[in-house]
Amino acid sequence: MKRTHLPLNGLRVLDAAARHLSFTRAADELAVTPAAVGQQIRALEDLLGVVLFRRTPKGLELTPETEAGLEALRAGFLEFEEAVRAMQAGQSSSSLTIAAPRDITAKWLQPRLASYAASQPDLKFALVAADETLDFTEANLDLALRLTDGPGEHEGVKLGEASFVTVEAADGGPELRVDWPGCPTASEPAAIRVADAGLAIEAAINGFGRATVPLLLAQADIEAGRVKQVGEQQASTLGYWLIAPLPQWRQKKVKALIEALLS
Repeated sequence: MKRTHLPLNGLRVLDAAARHLSFTRAADELAVTPAAVGQQIRALEDLLGVVLFRRTPKGLELTPETEAGLEALRAGFLEFEEAVRAMQAGQSSSSLTIAAPRDITAKWLQPRLASYAASQPDLKFALVAADETLDFTEANLDLALRLTDGPGEHEGVKLGEASFVTVEAADGGPELRVDWPGCPTASEPAAIRVADAGLAIEAAINGFGRATVPLLLAQADIEAGRVKQVGEQQASTLGYWLIAPLPQWRQKKVKALIEALLS
């Protein structure tokens, strides 16, 4: 059955005016002008085909038609409030589902999640592999981490610099290229092709050659001395971004996680 279109703004004004029996006090509560309250009431009367208030020497009075509907109207607003609270309850749930490529998950995300989880013992994480066709609603995701040139249609924040570095084994290696999907083009011949940038770093560590990878991905291995940087950083349009649609982005648990990951 088709639902009746409800004039919710007008009904909210009606509730306030009926409680105060004053357009002026209703306007103060709703942060509008008395004229706007009067306009909403007249529009509602026209729509419903009834008179909602009568003016008397003592002030406003409710008509029988208004009195007949007020109890149900106020019960309805209470139901709306309960519905909103139920929808917001998910923001305080103790689980977060995050999508990210496997390499950045292993080399950057998991260590930071472990540190954050130590301070949030009730928090649980579900990590899924990201792909180009990721659907936040279908996959029930809270947040995604992607190597991209921006957040696109979603909200987002960039992690660090959008730059690439070339690395090789700590004790040096052949001037051969370790290739991976998305690797910047280079003149050196490819010694090996691997599935992602994380495996490219491991191949460089194992002496296959030089891997050109996102700085954020290689930073920990460089600092730990597992690889060394060759040459200068290379600016790139691609960087790692935390992204989510606006409803997920506004969740308190997502905001707290983003703040922790950026700190």
